[in-house]
Amino acid sequence: MAEQLTGLADDRALLGRTSTAERVSDILRSRIADGYFPPGTRLSEDSIGGALGVSRNTLREAFRLLTHERLLVHELNRGVFVRVLTVEDVEDIYRTRALVECAVVRGLGEPPYAVQDLAAAVTAGQTAALEDDWKAVGTANIHFHRELVALAGSERTDELMRSVFAELRLAFHVVDDPRRLHEPYLARNRQILQALQARDKEGAEKLLQIYLADSLERVVEVYQRRVGEGE
Repeated sequence: MAEQLTGLADDRALLGRTSTAERVSDILRSRIADGYFPPGTRLSEDSIGGALGVSRNTLREAFRLLTHERLLVHELNRGVFVRVLTVEDVEDIYRTRALVECAVVRGLGEPPYAVQDLAAAVTAGQTAALEDDWKAVGTANIHFHRELVALAGSERTDELMRSVFAELRLAFHVVDDPRRLHEPYLARNRQILQALQARDKEGAEKLLQIYLADSLERVVEVYQRRVGEGE
């Protein structure tokens, strides 16, 4: 916990003089997504509030916001914990992804499509793989799908999927072999990008549908085994 709190103290400058619960929740959401606070971790009000230099009330409001996003859970007389997803949670996350991401691709207007940020995410994933940094590959993969959603040009959709992708990272942090989980999708991300670059949104959507179905099967298989081992 000491290492995580040191990292939070580094984030204190991000709050500036206009500290708000929303900004605190943004910081904690990023830290949770990056695995600084793994699923099941109890979050100490005193320690985190002290590291960020915020009041107890501000921190509690940030906790409330993240609980609403299903990233945290409050347990009576025990405190606030980073949520441990169930298999049903993972399946629901993927249902939401399929509904939104495929609809975004299907609804794209006339080409060419603004895929520069998608291309950057593909490159970042390939670079991380060459460096054998599979956690960073997972991060690049999330960025790829976030940029895919951003093609819709909808702030509401971006906000919705930001929470969904943050929840998905909770599942990824339980996995003991991130390379096995993420490596197959480096090529698949590139294929989707190439389809969009070729102005073939129908082909990109078909690739994405198969991608998400296969990813769900793989994540559930690994997740069931890991959660079962922890019981």
